[in-house]
Amino acid sequence: MTITDQIRQSMPLGVVLRKSPGVTRWAAWNWRAVAVMPGAGPAAWRELRRDGDTVEFHAATVPLELHRADAEAYLQGLSSAVPSIYVVMREAEGPEALQVLLATASPFEGQDYADTSEDIVEKVPMPPGLIAWVREFAEAHHEEEVFVKRRRNKARTDQVEDGKGDARIRQTSDVFRAPRKVLQ
Repeated sequence: MTITDQIRQSMPLGVVLRKSPGVTRWAAWNWRAVAVMPGAGPAAWRELRRDGDTVEFHAATVPLELHRADAEAYLQGLSSAVPSIYVVMREAEGPEALQVLLATASPFEGQDYADTSEDIVEKVPMPPGLIAWVREFAEAHHEEEVFVKRRRNKARTDQVEDGKGDARIRQTSDVFRAPRKVLQ
């Protein structure tokens, strides 16, 4: 089965979160998504690197799913200055301050999640191998839509005066005149 025969493709994607000390007294810690690892195995908050108080974790592995219908969105994201993966997270209870919900290559889907105030969306640069994989899928499934200009109806509707004025007036001289009270 070739790539064009598939409706969707999926790849496990590891998400790396960095925990660093906050710069204000209101935020003790600053959490950021800093990297993604294509083809990563399962992990739950495995520590990768420590530098003083700053710690990087392999927080989660989520599937990166590419759908044929979103090919235009993937090409739009790849054409940006820095092609990125959008990591969607939500605040959680416990020692892990964030829960990774999903990762997407579609800037449109990332924007949809950013519009809600419940989710945190971080833009993470794509590694070169992931750029190639997404580009191959998007170019195989992208279909350029032909612009069709809508044409106006050529029928002349300005020459018919049906419904003009008050129907209770029988004369044609002044159709905008209000009817008079009929005396009996």
